[in-house]
Amino acid sequence: MDVKNLIKNLHPLETKVLLKYGLNDELTSAKLQKELGYKEGHANQAFSWLSGKELLKEVSRTPKTYYELTDFGRKVLSEGFAEERIVDYLKNNGAKTLPEIAAALNIENKDVGSAFGPLSKEGVLSMNSEKKAEYTGKELPSRFSVAKALIEKASKTEDGQLDAANLSKDELDIMSGLTKKRGISETPFKTIERETVAYKLTQAFKEVVDALKSAGITGNEIGEITPSMLASGEWKKGTFRGYNITIPPARIIPGRTNPYVQFLESVKDKLCSLGFQEFDGPLVETEFWNGDALFMPQFHAARDIHDVYRLKNPTHAKVIEEPFLSNVAAVHKNGGNTGSRGWNYEFDHEFTRRLIMRSQGTVLSAHQLAKAEIPGKYFGIARCFRYDKVDATHLSDFYQTEGIILGEDANLRNLLGILKMFATEIAGAEEVKYVPGYFPFTEPSIEVHIKHPKLGWFELGGSGIFRPEVTKAMGIDVPVLAWGIGIDRMALMALGLNDLRELFCEDIERVRLRKAKF
Repeated sequence: MDVKNLIKNLHPLETKVLLKYGLNDELTSAKLQKELGYKEGHANQAFSWLSGKELLKEVSRTPKTYYELTDFGRKVLSEGFAEERIVDYLKNNGAKTLPEIAAALNIENKDVGSAFGPLSKEGVLSMNSEKKAEYTGKELPSRFSVAKALIEKASKTEDGQLDAANLSKDELDIMSGLTKKRGISETPFKTIERETVAYKLTQAFKEVVDALKSAGITGNEIGEITPSMLASGEWKKGTFRGYNITIPPARIIPGRTNPYVQFLESVKDKLCSLGFQEFDGPLVETEFWNGDALFMPQFHAARDIHDVYRLKNPTHAKVIEEPFLSNVAAVHKNGGNTGSRGWNYEFDHEFTRRLIMRSQGTVLSAHQLAKAEIPGKYFGIARCFRYDKVDATHLSDFYQTEGIILGEDANLRNLLGILKMFATEIAGAEEVKYVPGYFPFTEPSIEVHIKHPKLGWFELGGSGIFRPEVTKAMGIDVPVLAWGIGIDRMALMALGLNDLRELFCEDIERVRLRKAKF
């Protein structure tokens, strides 16, 4: 080891660690923050650099889980859970419809629907013959009192956090329903997972420390001249860090087309060659087009905040196009002119204007219905955004390819043929199966599944024939085939990958048009 050259290129963050500690000291990020005044990032950077120079070695890793109280949790502490408020309201006011409960308690329809379902299963609430919710007399489950106690305990801590190691098994079971691993504000807690990594200096550090002391290097050397130092003359009193001007510059790597972009273009070329016209739309949508126009009731659990990203500013669109707003509102209320009974609730015109990030590509199909030619074939590739646990086959933002076929002769057999084309010709799957599914906007509804050599069977996408409640509200009175295929998953299969995250990794050379060795 060339110690003389090494000490010239040590960063002050490294130098201070080497001069401060000895072989028997166990070093952690928290220790450096407390004793050297480092920020967490500075401490981790020092550990990384010193480890790379073999002056430091990792000795242990201890995983830790914390639950941090959110703003929503503080709101629950003062107002109570929606379930508690609903039960108290029905105790005092008798049976009410879900929209009546929402209006009286200033709770959104979807939140009332989400709360009613579990309480109904647990026998606390029931739906009577008049389609009104009523209190059965059964007390709320104990999980609510435990949850409130956890929220209160967290509110009394300095940082609003609870250490999972200090919670009982019952408390941990309750906590699993109160938190998400991402920073979602509409749950009482968010999960924070950390690892405490401990390091120790290696024997090699002794020689380096002796050299530092001999050279008079303290770690307080000046690394850059600031305007204030020039003005005060302070720079004249200090010593300066050495710089190695012989280090070669970073290698310039020419740009290349991402293999996933090439795959997306190939899908477009395939569909255009089959006579489809491409459509597109904005990333920011209204609840109207994202859900209402697709006959999803406003109190449906899938409309919950955990499934969509809401915009902070602006929060609502100014207007919704007519006559589509009136048509869709009538369909939800009583079926309108579709022959359906609808969902039998008062359509919320304020909620329908709320702005969100597009959560499903089918919103493009809803837009296209309003201006489609008959007969007609359309497709789009849409980036969608939805809370999800990231793993080998799930991402929190993803591409879908959407499509519709309109015509008097469009039928289920045509749809199955399209699905098979996606699964075999584009994804390259050898084993394909169809599974009955449920979507509020199609009937019948079908999911297409493919078998990956490593990951096994997984859903490629959903499809079906649009319900009259969707098409007639947009002025369409012919069968409409519709599908939404996870194009990320098709690429996973077609490019020979085993994990969706590889599509977006930095090492695109490894991904580039290769077939993995399964």
